[in-house]
Amino acid sequence: MSKMSKVLFLLLCVVVIGCDQSGTPVAEEAAEIKTENSFNPFPVYTNIGSRDNHFVPSGFMPDGSCLEFSDRWVERCHSERTCFRIAYDVECSRQGARWVGVYWQNPANNWGNRKGGYNLDGATKLTFWAKGENGGERIEEFKMGGITGDYPDTDTAFIGPVILTPEWKQYTIDLRGKDLSYVSGGFSWSTNVDVNPQDCTFYLDDIRYE
Repeated sequence: MSKMSKVLFLLLCVVVIGCDQSGTPVAEEAAEIKTENSFNPFPVYTNIGSRDNHFVPSGFMPDGSCLEFSDRWVERCHSERTCFRIAYDVECSRQGARWVGVYWQNPANNWGNRKGGYNLDGATKLTFWAKGENGGERIEEFKMGGITGDYPDTDTAFIGPVILTPEWKQYTIDLRGKDLSYVSGGFSWSTNVDVNPQDCTFYLDDIRYE
């Protein structure tokens, strides 16, 4: 290839394809940079006592009554050693508020009166695994964000209602386009007596932002 041809080739390569001064395409380099800057998985819960866990299941709604809640259940979990088991006493709830729910918060019991939100910008989804004790249990809403107060979450997203099956199934909350720069309410669920005529027992595991 003549000197003039090499010059023309380099000019074409730089303008049209994108090359460095040696004529090597830079697409692979750009792909590597994109991978390095991508969002790293941010677990809400993986296993009891794990250092990877973020947020605390402390926001019992409306008051925590009529609810048995364990974060160290060991029978037939989806993965690892432990998972959540949640038993909603529907008959008890009929005598009171008629609904229940739990928020995973940072720090614990933070309803927006304290700082503690994480910057989760870059996450595109919140995934979790769930199953019902018998199947047919209905959870009205699985949600992230929504904490108000002096230090409110910057956005919220949810799915629901969800009818659970007796087998583990992964669910996804779409976070694309959401402002996740401050999140102290990392995960929550709620349900009520009207959609669960019988007692409602279900399980949660492997909750994380991706």
